[in-house]
Amino acid sequence: MLKILFLLLMSGGIPVAIAMAGSSLIYILVSGNLPPFAVVHRMIGGIDSFPLLAVPFFILAGNLMNNAGITNRIYNYALALVGWLRGGLGHVNVVGSMVFAGMSGTAIADAAGLGTIEIKAMRDHGYSKEFAVGVTAASATVGPIIPPSLPFVIYAMMANVSVGALFLAGLLPGILLGLLMMVTVAWFAHRNKWGGDIKFSSTRFGKAIIETAVVAVWPLAMWWLVKDVGLPAQATVITGLAVLFAADRYFRFQAVLPIMTPVLLIGGMTAGIFTPTEGAIAASVWALFLGIVWYRTMTWRSFVKISLDSVETTATVMFIVAAASIFGWMLTATGVTAAISQWVLGVTKEPWLFLLMANALMLFVGCFLEPTAAITILVPILVPIAQQLGIDLVHFGLIMVLNLMIGLLHPPMGMVLFVLARVAQLSVERTTMAILPWLVPLLVALVLLTYVPAISLWLPRMAGL
Repeated sequence: MLKILFLLLMSGGIPVAIAMAGSSLIYILVSGNLPPFAVVHRMIGGIDSFPLLAVPFFILAGNLMNNAGITNRIYNYALALVGWLRGGLGHVNVVGSMVFAGMSGTAIADAAGLGTIEIKAMRDHGYSKEFAVGVTAASATVGPIIPPSLPFVIYAMMANVSVGALFLAGLLPGILLGLLMMVTVAWFAHRNKWGGDIKFSSTRFGKAIIETAVVAVWPLAMWWLVKDVGLPAQATVITGLAVLFAADRYFRFQAVLPIMTPVLLIGGMTAGIFTPTEGAIAASVWALFLGIVWYRTMTWRSFVKISLDSVETTATVMFIVAAASIFGWMLTATGVTAAISQWVLGVTKEPWLFLLMANALMLFVGCFLEPTAAITILVPILVPIAQQLGIDLVHFGLIMVLNLMIGLLHPPMGMVLFVLARVAQLSVERTTMAILPWLVPLLVALVLLTYVPAISLWLPRMAGL
C-alpha cells in the first residue's frame, strides 16, 4: 500500500519529497499502528546527524567558487593545456569540468556555471550546438565523482561508511571518465576532420604543465615532510601554503589555487587534520578567501546573496533527506526492504549478477528522481543485499552515484538535460538526441567501475581507509 500511495502522489505531479512524506503519513493514518507525530519525529531524526553538517558548507563552497570568477580561470587553464589538440574546445570542456568538479561537487553547478562559458565558446568557434551540449552534459557527470561530492556525503551518512574513503575512491574513476570522454572527442574530431582551436604555444602550454606539476608535487612534498622527515603537520602545511601563494603571485598562475581545493580537502582528512565536516568548513573558507581577498572578484554584498542561495538549496536538500528518512523507515517497518532482499537473493547470490540488476534499477530510478532522494530511498533497499553478498560499500556507493549522474541526462526528470536545453536554447528533444552518443563512454566507464573494483578501492586502501 505504501508503494502504491507514493506512486499515485508522484503521478499527480507532487514533488518527490512531499510524495514520500505524504504517503508515509497517509499510511500511518489509515493503518492506525503509529501516532501521526511519528512522521515528524522520524523526519527530524533523519537529519539529526553530525556528518550532514557538511552538506550546507559543501553547497556554500560550490556556490562561492561558481560566483567568484574562478570559472574563467579554469577555462583559460584548460585552453592552454589541451586547446591546441584536434577538437580542442571539446577537450577543454572535459578538462575544465574535471577541474571544476573539485570545487562544485554537483553536476548541475558544472552544467550551469562552466557549461555556459564552454557552450558559447564552442559555438563561436563553429561547433554545432548538439556537439557542444553533448560534451558539456557528459563532462558534467564528473562533478559528483571527483571530490568534494554532495551525493557521496549523503550516501556515507545513509550507508554508514567513511566520507574520506568515498572521496578518495572518486579520484581515479573521475580521471577514467575524463579520459574516455576525451577519446570520444578525438573520435568526433577525426571523423569530422577538425583541427585545433588555438595555435600551440610552448610558453602557454609550459605554464599549464608547471601548474599541473605544482598541484601534483605540493601534496607529495607535504606528505614527505610530515611522515618521513617528522615535521609538525599544521606548521608544515601553513608554511607550504605560504610558499604556494608566493609562487602564485610571482608566476601569475591561472588555476593552481582553485585546483588545490580537493587536494587540501582529501589531504587534510587523510592526515587527520580535520574531519569531513570540518573539511567542508575549510573548503568554504578557502573559497571565500580566494574570492574576496586573493582574486578580489567577489564583494561582501555578493557573498550575502550567495549565502542566501546556499541556505535555500540546503533547505531543499535537507527536506528531501528528512522526507526520504521517514519513507525509508516505513519501507523497512512494513517489510518491503526485507521482501525485496529475499526476492533478489532468491533469484541470484552471484555478486556480478546482483550488480547488473542494481545498475539497471539505479539507471531507471535516476531518470525519475533527484539524486539525493534516489540515494535515500535506494540505500536501505540495496545496501543490505550488497553487504550479504560481500560487496564493498565504498565501491557500491561510487557505482550508485555514477548511475544517478547518468540518470540526470535523461528525460523525464533529468535536471542537467533541462539546464543545458535552456542554456543552449535547444528543445528538450534535440538536447536528448545530442546527449545520446555520449552515453557510450559513460556506460563503458560504468561497466569498468562496476566489475573492476580496484579502480575505485586502490587509493582508499593505500590510505588505510
